[in-house]
Amino acid sequence: MKYKINKFKDGQVAAKIIESGDLDIKIRGNSYEDLFRIASIKEAWDNENSTNKTLTATLTIYCLIGQRSDRRFNDLESFDLKIIANFINSMAFDKVEILHPHSSITLALINNSKEIKNYEFVKKAYNAIGNPVLISPDAGAYKTTHEIAEKLDADLIPSNKVRVNGMPVISIQGDVNGKDCLIVDDLADGGRTFKFLAEELKEQGARKVFLYVTHAQFNYGFEELKTAIDHVYCTNSYKDIDDAFVTQYKVLIDE
Repeated sequence: MKYKINKFKDGQVAAKIIESGDLDIKIRGNSYEDLFRIASIKEAWDNENSTNKTLTATLTIYCLIGQRSDRRFNDLESFDLKIIANFINSMAFDKVEILHPHSSITLALINNSKEIKNYEFVKKAYNAIGNPVLISPDAGAYKTTHEIAEKLDADLIPSNKVRVNGMPVISIQGDVNGKDCLIVDDLADGGRTFKFLAEELKEQGARKVFLYVTHAQFNYGFEELKTAIDHVYCTNSYKDIDDAFVTQYKVLIDE
């Protein structure tokens, strides 16, 4: 299927179907504009194929906006992921694939959804480094990292973080002395927590510390990270990064 998107000066987007067929949309999905664009495409496709029940519509989202807002954090605040999920559900895709969602709540809220695992990307980083110890940065990441460690037959060391007077206090639950370590997590916003974790790992004797995140925002750059982390591995699910400090695996070539 082929389509064309027009964007008007006031920000409105409109879609036109050029050639019909099964619908297969692949997007970053990290902005509300992305969601409105796919809604426009889906509405035009539905109109074109309203009587054809043999065609299917698939949406692949590589970095879902709002995925960390997976609950109502405080009274009187909006449940943002639920709002986003309801909007996606209103488009009625036959299948929605999501790369490494932040939590299972995403899959529970979005109809016909399925997770794209991050295993293959972590495996590439693991092999490039040369069989490092995997580090789970917190309890939330442990289950996913444990599954990866079992597939790779890799050593896994959990860590835990609590805040004392606003500052993170990190405990490493294993021996990292003389070892290369690969921290594995789903996303990095600023990345300061990973810096603190890397510093603690090196304080306990780790030789080198690497970081893998699927969704690489790094909104504040890499200068602080470079003081503690030796190299970053990630996908381009959120954005393309041009920096020798980063090895980026392509999930999206051209939107």
